[in-house]
Amino acid sequence: MLNFLETSYSNYSRAAEICVICLTIVIFILLLTSYVNRTRAFRIFCGIVGIICLAAITNVCFNETIKLQNPKLNLLVYILRWLYEGMLFNVFFLFTLYIIVITNYDHKKSRIVAIASTALFLTIMATDVLLTVTKVGFVLGEDGTVIHGTNIFMVGYIAFVILIAVIIFAIRKLVYKRVLYGFYGVMALSIALRFGQLFMNESSLTTITFAFPTLAMLYIMHSNPYNISIGTLDIASFENTTKSLYTKHRDFIIMSLYLPDYVGEAKEIPDVVSEQIRRFAAKLFHNALLFKVNNGHFLLVAKKLKGKDYRSYVQVILREFGAQYLKHRIPFKIVYGSSIEEISKINAYLSLIENINASIPENSMHSINEKDIERFRKHLYVISELEDIYKNGDLDDPRVLVYCQPVYNIETRRFDSAESLMRLNLEKMGMVYPDMFISLAEQKDFIHKLTLIILNKTCQSVKRFMNEGFNFKRISVNVSALELKDESFCKDIIEIIKNNDIPGDKIAIELTESTSELDFDIMKKRINILKNEGIKFYLDDFGTGYSNMERIIELPFDIIKFDRSMVIASGVNDRSLSIVKNLARMFSDLEYSVLYEGVEDSKDEDRCVTMAAKYLQGYKYSRPIPVDNLREFFKQSEA
Repeated sequence: MLNFLETSYSNYSRAAEICVICLTIVIFILLLTSYVNRTRAFRIFCGIVGIICLAAITNVCFNETIKLQNPKLNLLVYILRWLYEGMLFNVFFLFTLYIIVITNYDHKKSRIVAIASTALFLTIMATDVLLTVTKVGFVLGEDGTVIHGTNIFMVGYIAFVILIAVIIFAIRKLVYKRVLYGFYGVMALSIALRFGQLFMNESSLTTITFAFPTLAMLYIMHSNPYNISIGTLDIASFENTTKSLYTKHRDFIIMSLYLPDYVGEAKEIPDVVSEQIRRFAAKLFHNALLFKVNNGHFLLVAKKLKGKDYRSYVQVILREFGAQYLKHRIPFKIVYGSSIEEISKINAYLSLIENINASIPENSMHSINEKDIERFRKHLYVISELEDIYKNGDLDDPRVLVYCQPVYNIETRRFDSAESLMRLNLEKMGMVYPDMFISLAEQKDFIHKLTLIILNKTCQSVKRFMNEGFNFKRISVNVSALELKDESFCKDIIEIIKNNDIPGDKIAIELTESTSELDFDIMKKRINILKNEGIKFYLDDFGTGYSNMERIIELPFDIIKFDRSMVIASGVNDRSLSIVKNLARMFSDLEYSVLYEGVEDSKDEDRCVTMAAKYLQGYKYSRPIPVDNLREFFKQSEA
């Protein structure tokens, strides 16, 4: 009868080892030719793959040397055997390190695991050498034949399997359940195969049982889209999932968690939130999948099953997240609902949720309703119209309208300039205002075409006003800072002005300051090119967001537009009035003209006049009007 702790070498076949060698080479080729984050866990993984490859080579040499039964080679056999088994136990040791590294296990506990694993490795190897020296373990006879003794390898194998099982159990709450199940399955198969060899009197498959978990690590940790700690898949997987469910006519629920404070790629969500997300997906929705849009936005999709009260599950999630907000003050937005035929057909759930998130306040929980769907229909319609305007490329597109707001010149006491404002006139919606389409145009990269259209139409109006004898300085056009990155920006602007045969100084461009160093350099270059054509430049929205005085002064602006918020602030108290007044005087002393926008009444006007104002703009004088109505404000030159 075969001793359970014996290993037979007589039935050894090198084919399995050759497969392992080829497999490890393939893994290395894949790692070299594909993108993988070069983390510490990745380096440990590469070490495991390399050692398994060397172990396979060593085992081939070991078994082929044994077959020779040459006493002169006995020392070489001992060395090869120790090297082989040492490499396999080293793989076990690296397995334990890999697990604690990739799960960010507690530092103190990680040290204990590392010490225990190292001690076990050294104990097994020392014991193996001692058993051989004392002729109790693996021994070769004087004729080179194998004399079986106590097989310490199997003892060590069992000990390491138990250690790894304990570690996996300890980190079970830190790892997404599907990832754990993947490891459980592969490890169970490897262990079963290893013990199966004993009953089959076989010794060829030992190394390959170490290669199987390595394959699992390659897929689950370094190529599979699962996030190890939370269990999230990427956004492409989300779209494939919802598309598949729709194709199979399966209803599902969808939940979105948006954490605005953690959207940045360098920010990590708190452990308490990670734990909740992981628990909700694993316990409340056993068939749920989690998806990560970005660091602060997560989606959950779960198939509806008969007899399941999903509304109660949703209420549990809402209640617990509400409690976490009160405890940790983590701002959030939660959107939830069931699958919708109309949205499933175009696979637009992410766009729908982003549209809803943009309209709801922080720390709110919103159930998707018909109003949301109707608003989203309009959203999609506007995008389709913007795309059509972009593709047509017609600078006279009738859907783009020019509205203007006249600007009052304090020195001349008349209206001699204006700001052009874009509107869309769409067949199914009528008038559409900038707050509904400008950001969409920027996101979809349609904004430059819209700017060229509004500029062309403004230039046409300027030409008409000049021909009719109106005396005015200029009309300004708003330009997105994103457009300045386009190498053809200046050429496009100059070409439209020249094609309309008007002087460059009849046009001004309004820009908001950029926070990017690269964008700043580009902005400066573009401004200087266009100023050579006589075009004036306004710094728009001063007083909102980020303002770097050094950069503003370095850029050759002509007019600084103080935002409505500054006008309001100046009326709050004397301190605020003094701050705004001194800022305006500073710009005036530096020979910038100061324009206040958002002047709504005589009090605003009187206050701005005392704060170094040269121009005033706002509802006190006029709301935005069709560009042709500027005739009512511009004065005609005397004959």
